[in-house]
Amino acid sequence: MTKSAQHVGWVVGAGLALVGSGAMAADLTPVAPAPQAAEQADAGSSPWQIRVRGLGVITNDSGSINGVSGSDLSYSDTLTPEIDFSYYFTDNIAAELILGTTSAKIKENGAFGVPVGKTWLLPPTVTLQYHFTEFGNFRPYLGAGVNYSMFYGQSEEDGFHNLDVKNHFGVALQAGFDYMIDRHWGVNVDVKKIFLKTTWSADHDVLGPLSGTAKLDPWLVGAGVTYRF
Repeated sequence: MTKSAQHVGWVVGAGLALVGSGAMAADLTPVAPAPQAAEQADAGSSPWQIRVRGLGVITNDSGSINGVSGSDLSYSDTLTPEIDFSYYFTDNIAAELILGTTSAKIKENGAFGVPVGKTWLLPPTVTLQYHFTEFGNFRPYLGAGVNYSMFYGQSEEDGFHNLDVKNHFGVALQAGFDYMIDRHWGVNVDVKKIFLKTTWSADHDVLGPLSGTAKLDPWLVGAGVTYRF
């Protein structure tokens, strides 16, 4: 082999070595994620959300007492804590489970205003919501769903016995908004209307067995804190 051929061989070998080392270096060099992927990783929001609210329960205050002419029932308005859990199927569609319990005093609303008793109410409500996402941190929503009101811990005033308010299904409508301070925390205002009509019965020392209907139809007006996982 001539010296010229040897020189050409050395040059080609050196070139191949440099190419190989460059390829290995390229394999070891971390590749920066695409901007969109980095933004998605940073967003990282879970589909789960929780809210804690203070809730005002404003009842419709109407009902009837069979056998007592000119009388109906009234229920006291109350304040109570509430917690709810939301699951987002998409950015716009979510389901919410609302939990809270409150007590109400029941009073005959006729000429004498006789206290009947007191009952506790647990009205778990599930709504399907549509969230509007085109307003930045301000995120209003509308919802509709079902409610199942459970009455428990019932107690009677003097002269009444065996007070029983029946559990019942109702329909719920909802409107509200979250204002997100950052990607996790926000403040919430929420208004719900529950259409609820149930039946009740009690015994009275003088009047005997009493029964009637209770049309509650409460407004639930709340404000609180939102946390998105």
